[in-house]
Amino acid sequence: MKAWLEAAKRWARDIKLDVVALWLAARDPRVPWFAKFVAGIVAAYALSPIDLIPDFIPVLGYIDDLIIVPLGVVLAIRLVPPSLMAEFRARAAALEEQPQSRMGMFIVVALWLALAALLIWAFWPTHAK
Repeated sequence: MKAWLEAAKRWARDIKLDVVALWLAARDPRVPWFAKFVAGIVAAYALSPIDLIPDFIPVLGYIDDLIIVPLGVVLAIRLVPPSLMAEFRARAAALEEQPQSRMGMFIVVALWLALAALLIWAFWPTHAK
């Protein structure tokens, strides 16, 4: 059981490092545009202080943390050339402070507002009695 817990902690540290490395990759001119786009979206969402699915929602709240973010990280890593990814990981490990993404926060808030507007529009009574 203890070995499993240590492996999970190491995996979480690796994901955090890869997210910061992808944040660096999204800003580097040597990375292909599509890889930059995917890396930027994944890093912005992962570094955002707001989740698309809030963690207080039972079970669903942790889906983005346990499934969506890691799958996005794996996809983005596959798109970045391996030699560049190794360089970005080394630079990410050397950073003292983890970056935060305000853009990711704004995207999540915009999605929530759009969903709220759609629900209001869909269920607003269209005729008075």
